[in-house]
Amino acid sequence: MSDRVTIDLKAGVADVRLNRPDKMNAVDPPMFEALTEAGNALAQEPGVRAVVLSGEGRGFCAGLDMASFAAMSQGDRKEKTTESKTESKTESKTESKTESGGRNLLSEGSAGPANFAQGAAWVWRTLPVPVIAAIHGVAYGAGLQIALGADMRITTPDARLSVMEIKWGLIPDMSGTQTLRHLVRDDVARELTFTGRIISGEEARELGLATRVDDNPHQAAYDMAMEIASKSPDGIRAGKELLNSASLVSLEEGLQLEAGIQKRLIGKPNQVEAVRANLEKRAPDFNDPE
Repeated sequence: MSDRVTIDLKAGVADVRLNRPDKMNAVDPPMFEALTEAGNALAQEPGVRAVVLSGEGRGFCAGLDMASFAAMSQGDRKEKTTESKTESKTESKTESKTESGGRNLLSEGSAGPANFAQGAAWVWRTLPVPVIAAIHGVAYGAGLQIALGADMRITTPDARLSVMEIKWGLIPDMSGTQTLRHLVRDDVARELTFTGRIISGEEARELGLATRVDDNPHQAAYDMAMEIASKSPDGIRAGKELLNSASLVSLEEGLQLEAGIQKRLIGKPNQVEAVRANLEKRAPDFNDPE
């Protein structure tokens, strides 16, 4: 894996950091690749129970690397950043299956139907465990879309966030439209997309882009991740699977999925341990998923 992204795994929590502080963690092709590789690697690690995603240095991520914009000014953009995967793969990853208990309709542990650029953000949504983004400094354009791929976002009050693509004559194309629309009202999503207006961490919370505001977002995110890691890993993974899939299916399919996943959990060792630990008023001892 590229040194553009670092991973430190302790006690079930993966501390993942964008590691290009001299460039405000601006996203270049190696960063795109490193982010997707990091997500895919964590998806294969049974000991991971939660992820904290942050940026080294003065900000979370300043957006796309300026060299990429310079190339665009000459009418050039590498096809690798926009090419889609094959249609057959897309169909196979989104196919519904509820009779046997259901599964994540968004491909677990991969970018699924996302292209090269989208995968760097979407991989965090499809990772089978919760991801908490800790935002400080700036989260502009590509940086904001990466943060939106997380399940939750904790930001400093004075952080600056923007759907900034319109500044460069572009649209958000790193899965941002698939995450933003579930967090804010449609008119708010349109305003932010059409204007590129920079908002503070406080306003981000008010609008629904941020889950919480904290002066030390990384510590707050880590504390939340540790709390999640103390719960049944089967239940946590099933909860993310269900929430990821629920918005993509009909009411009937959603209810079947909910019932099927619950049936899959009841009576299994980690679920039994959760009940026993509560009744015995002790800390649970869960096993990692196989």
